[in-house]
Amino acid sequence: MKLLSAIARWRRVHLALALATIVGFVAGYGIIRIQRWPFDLSAAATPKIPAAPAATPSVMQAQLSPQTSQPIPVVKPRTQSVSSYVDVTGNAASVNAVKLIARVEGYLEKIHYEDGQFVKKGDLLFTIQQDQYKDQLQQAQVLAAQAALIYAKTELVRYSKLVKQDAATQTTVDEYVYKKASAEAQLLGAQAQVALAQLNLGYTELRAPFDGIVGKHLVDPGNVVGGGGQQTALAEITQLDPIYAVANLSEQDVLKVRQNLGQHRLTLADLHKVPVDVALSDETGFPHQGTIEYVAPAIDPATGTLLVRGILPNPDRTLLPGFFVKIRLPMGRVEQNALLVPDRALQEDQGGRYLLVVNKDNVVEQRYVQLGQLDGALRVIVSGLKPDDRVVVGDLWRASPGTKVTPQLTTIEATSTGAKP
Repeated sequence: MKLLSAIARWRRVHLALALATIVGFVAGYGIIRIQRWPFDLSAAATPKIPAAPAATPSVMQAQLSPQTSQPIPVVKPRTQSVSSYVDVTGNAASVNAVKLIARVEGYLEKIHYEDGQFVKKGDLLFTIQQDQYKDQLQQAQVLAAQAALIYAKTELVRYSKLVKQDAATQTTVDEYVYKKASAEAQLLGAQAQVALAQLNLGYTELRAPFDGIVGKHLVDPGNVVGGGGQQTALAEITQLDPIYAVANLSEQDVLKVRQNLGQHRLTLADLHKVPVDVALSDETGFPHQGTIEYVAPAIDPATGTLLVRGILPNPDRTLLPGFFVKIRLPMGRVEQNALLVPDRALQEDQGGRYLLVVNKDNVVEQRYVQLGQLDGALRVIVSGLKPDDRVVVGDLWRASPGTKVTPQLTTIEATSTGAKP
């Protein structure tokens, strides 16, 4: 009986403990539902992304509208009259280049210039030994010949009078006639010797024949020059102002010039009025102007070209003999209403040279063109372009064919600022 009662008590105790546990759990869950925790574990585990601000109407309109392009500078071709030219390459050449030769024999005494010096006409350059030529001048028997002539004339007059008075013979008169003629011949010979001695003495001084630059001396002082009948070159002087520009014109270009002139033949005076423009290889445009000085009378059969030579002033000696030069010669024809665009607007691909043109729908088009001559910074367009076309001249990398752009019309002068004609 005691054992059964003990078991009954143990069951009641455990049942009470279970009920207490259930009640406590339910009470705690109710408190959690009623009171909020200071933070949410699930929310802390998931990062919050801030919401985007509400879009304003202007931003929404910009997002919906297409992106606007930046302005592209364009120009309309310039229309003007252009003279036709032909551009050829040639060389600069000196007008005068002279070797200074020793014309008399003697020691070279002195050099009066420095190698490469610019000299004026008449400046003393070399002196050759003068002593022997001064002695030859002093030895000329001019005074003795003059005295003999005076004596012969006097005696002839006197004996001519005596013959008339029968105081002298005719033989004596004839003798003084001979002496007079002989004295005159001796005087002429003595005068010729004086002139020759003066000439040889003058040859001992070599002077500049014109303004120019004298090259390096070829003989040092102390050497004998002009001996043995040989002409010894002492130096060379070159004239640089004015200067020649020499070129060879092809037969086809010559025929074009004749055709443009209507087969009219120019006289030498007309040729000297024809302008010629010259430039060095590193110069822009043609800054040096002159006129045609000579045209060969025939085509060279070896080259099939005609030699043309222009002459132009060269005061600052910019052009030197031997320089390669660009030469522009007129073709004798003026093209009216020619179209010109900036040369830098031209591009090139396998199809040739082309321009980017904006059509009426503001869409860029690729337009192949035929080029003419270059006039300063502008290029003549022979075909492929119309006067009202809008040519892209700036930001070419943004104006690809087929794209729609916003053209901004400008002037050719604005795009060619700084270009030299």
